[in-house]
Amino acid sequence: MSTLSKDLYQHFDAMKKVPEIINYSGNTALLDAPKISIVGTRHPIVYTQQQTLDLAQKLSSVGVVIVSGAAMGVDGIAHRGAGPNQTIAVLPCGLGYRYPRIHTALLSEIQQEGLLLSQFDHDFKQMAWSFVVRNEMVVALGDVLIVTEAALGSGSMRSVAYAQKMGKKIYTLAHRNGDSEGTMALVKSGEAEVIYDIDLFVAQYGVLKKIEDDPLLQFCQSGPTYEEALQRFGAEIALYELEGKIMIENGCVRLS
Repeated sequence: MSTLSKDLYQHFDAMKKVPEIINYSGNTALLDAPKISIVGTRHPIVYTQQQTLDLAQKLSSVGVVIVSGAAMGVDGIAHRGAGPNQTIAVLPCGLGYRYPRIHTALLSEIQQEGLLLSQFDHDFKQMAWSFVVRNEMVVALGDVLIVTEAALGSGSMRSVAYAQKMGKKIYTLAHRNGDSEGTMALVKSGEAEVIYDIDLFVAQYGVLKKIEDDPLLQFCQSGPTYEEALQRFGAEIALYELEGKIMIENGCVRLS
């Protein structure tokens, strides 16, 4: 664990009060890349899971770093979609503690290839108030905030309040009536913009790789296991990996 140098504190200027000390472990160069914060419920519906993964994968493929809070649900999906080398996880605890425990392996991967941040002492264990503090930093780091699903009065809506105070643009997904009531209320009031077409949204940040005519790449968009991909496409998997079109991480296949 190390402490960020003061010249990097400019990335946190949107916070009401920048912490005196910000601890990190990993690649601080990610702070200088274009960044988007993605947050949402810990219990997303299947549609939200799929759309969050697709969004994070495609944004990371054009060089955008995904920032989130490492929580279960949307946060974890966003980190995994981005890949450990293209994501920043802001923790509600110290860097010496893993929370939630189910993300121990994920956080270790991000520590090795991406970036972990915490404004708490090394062995500090999360408290109710530290999640709120964590949320402010997550929002501050992103150029915009995407809330893929949230209930009214949820922690994700606290993140929305931070984004509004910071003047950050807020996006969400298109949901059915009755789903994601928090974000749909924002859309109704004109406080959030809906991402109807993920490819079109991502195109603002870079050129997406064309995979429409490649069944293997289309299949790998969903993050299948290596065994599933091998069973379906055989030796082509190894060839695509050698050509840098796909990556195999922790037994799963994803687009490079």
